Amino acid sequence: MLSVHTSPLHQPGTGDAGGMNVYIVELSKRLAELGTEVEIFTRATASELPPTVELAPGVLVRHVTAGPYEGLIKEDLPAQLCAFTHSVLRTEAGHRPGHYDVVHSHYWLSGQVGWLAADRWGVPLVHTMHTMAKVKNASLATGDKPEPAARIIGESQVVEAAHRLIANTDEEAEQLASYYGARLDQLAVVHPGVNLEVFRPATASPTGPVGDAVSDPRATGESVREIRARLGLPLDAVVLLFAGRIQPLKAPDVLVRAVAHLLDEAPELRERLVVPIVGGPSGSGMARPEALHKLAAQLGVCDVVRFQPPVGQEQLADWYRAATALVMPSYSESFGLVALEAQACGTPVVAAAVGGLPVAVRDGETGFLVSGHDPASWARVLRRFVDNPELGARMGAAAARHASAFGWEAAARATADVYADTIERARFTTGQVTVATAR
Repeated sequence: MLSVHTSPLHQPGTGDAGGMNVYIVELSKRLAELGTEVEIFTRATASELPPTVELAPGVLVRHVTAGPYEGLIKEDLPAQLCAFTHSVLRTEAGHRPGHYDVVHSHYWLSGQVGWLAADRWGVPLVHTMHTMAKVKNASLATGDKPEPAARIIGESQVVEAAHRLIANTDEEAEQLASYYGARLDQLAVVHPGVNLEVFRPATASPTGPVGDAVSDPRATGESVREIRARLGLPLDAVVLLFAGRIQPLKAPDVLVRAVAHLLDEAPELRERLVVPIVGGPSGSGMARPEALHKLAAQLGVCDVVRFQPPVGQEQLADWYRAATALVMPSYSESFGLVALEAQACGTPVVAAAVGGLPVAVRDGETGFLVSGHDPASWARVLRRFVDNPELGARMGAAAARHASAFGWEAAARATADVYADTIERARFTTGQVTVATAR
């Protein structure tokens, strides 16, 4: 596996680390459990990092020196692809011929490396886009910077070179075909998963509305009441959570504006409303890391909005369990792993009706899908959780059931099938490998 611009060892929610990091880590672990050994090449971001780290039995992370360890942003990395590719090829040269059976690249930068490595080794290239420039540029947040032409060209090259393209949803597969000319025989749809051992509902409590949301055999043993007390959240509050990277694409400002709208309409809610924003600046949000804080101040909601640094998965699961609802106003999401994680914790999701979120969230059953990004529209939907305390409990139970069907084991088996099918067909062809669609 190739992950050039972000390491699977990095904390999601910081810098460029996010859902793709979780995807690579969880998929690799489950593939290893199925008997597929995985080596992940990623760029070293500190001089003290060891050359290799065992992420899990059967999963090895290789740190590649390519450019300065610190100070490089994602946009600087195309200039380091030659150095990265050299290290990947050099590592393979130290093994017996045929050491690697397949190359799976993640994001277009890795696809550029994988293109050459797969060709050099005579093995298939499987690629997962995660995000696409043309899709992002078609739905930019106001004032956000469009993805450059160089990325669009690079993505087009990777699509042409890849033997197989794994899409998260049918819609993403259609976008690969319509925006980039991907062939039907290249496309395979595999839904991502969620770690059901970490993301579990809270235990139902016999008293009060808080903690009554879910009675589930996977429950943690702690009630929402106990978790809120530990996180310093009011026991009777309506908690509207944002979790993720703070950047225009993820649109946390829409939530802040919606909350201001709610309080303008019903000032009495100020005593009952808490809006934690868990995450750190990323992408184009790095240019103005203080922007969201300033917006909260300008709108007079600093007493309601609480900024929290990124946290590990175990603590993130507590934030999900403590929330009345998770709010995802993103302009673009290839899938939205955060939505699955929250639902697995028994928390409903209010999400933008974009990308893979209509697959991750069942509108009206496990949460609500909102069209557009008008704060007033979002406020109207969020108000439903304020006016009907039982709504979160009912939807939370349905959400936990829905998410339980998205374990990573199923995603790993489907991905392993894609690998096996691609490798098998490659044995009977020369030059360009052709494969059949697998779903």
